[in-house]
Amino acid sequence: MPSFDMDALRTIVVGTDLGSFARAAVQLGRSQSAVSMQLKKLEHQAGAPLFLRKGRGLVPTEAGEALIAYARRIIALNDEAAQQLGAASPAATVRLGLPQDFFDDVMPATLTQFTRENDDVHVDIRAGDNHRLADEVRAGRLDAAIAFFRPGSAAEGETLCELPMRWFAHRDRAGRSWPQPLPLVLFDHPCLFRQATLAALDQSRIRWRAALTTPSLPAIWGALRSGLGIAVRTDHGKPEDIVALTDHPNLPALPNIEVRLLRAPDLSRIAERLADTLRAETLTHVAPGAAPRETC
Repeated sequence: MPSFDMDALRTIVVGTDLGSFARAAVQLGRSQSAVSMQLKKLEHQAGAPLFLRKGRGLVPTEAGEALIAYARRIIALNDEAAQQLGAASPAATVRLGLPQDFFDDVMPATLTQFTRENDDVHVDIRAGDNHRLADEVRAGRLDAAIAFFRPGSAAEGETLCELPMRWFAHRDRAGRSWPQPLPLVLFDHPCLFRQATLAALDQSRIRWRAALTTPSLPAIWGALRSGLGIAVRTDHGKPEDIVALTDHPNLPALPNIEVRLLRAPDLSRIAERLADTLRAETLTHVAPGAAPRETC
């Protein structure tokens, strides 16, 4: 029965999370040749290929995915035991994902509250598209995440609240009529806000065109300030100079969108604390005074 090397297990986890074993070597303070030797050793112990080359990078095989999942649990238990016993060990890492909408309030509030009692923990923050955040949590590459979901979609995570989607423009252009086809400022595909926008317009037979597409929320607000078009988001996190186009006669009604908390399986105690803190701060800042599953 092989005994897997803890440092090698850390290497494959870090390399997978960073998407590059070259970057993993830099972060871990090792040479690329040393990292290659660790991968070869693990493959010899596992008795199966763990990674396949794809383009310039490596992707895990089925055996690699299984070992990475076990490696995360082994590392978490090892670090937790070392901390409980007061042994010297690398700082534990917890990984958090959020949409950009929550970076000005939920993220700093969560970090402030969490680090008061866990100041020796390394927190890895990632922004991303909803589908990517959900995939990262399912794969165990994120411990917890807040993400948007379509109401009534497949049960996943804990629904914290619902937020209404609205049409937005810069305040200097809020009272103006918009030309046809309607100029839209959109997130890159796939995006739930984009899907809801286009579905509502198509159902109302309103012609539209993509004036700007971007993966950046600040770029969305900047495009509205430039008068490029209108966009669909929630009220949460919008700048003061961006206003909702309420009761606009030529714009269709939009559905709500759910805010859910996702947790990875087999969380360590520290990661559970982070997830609980994220839940509490999301309810405080996004749904103040609301009980779970109530509309904000």
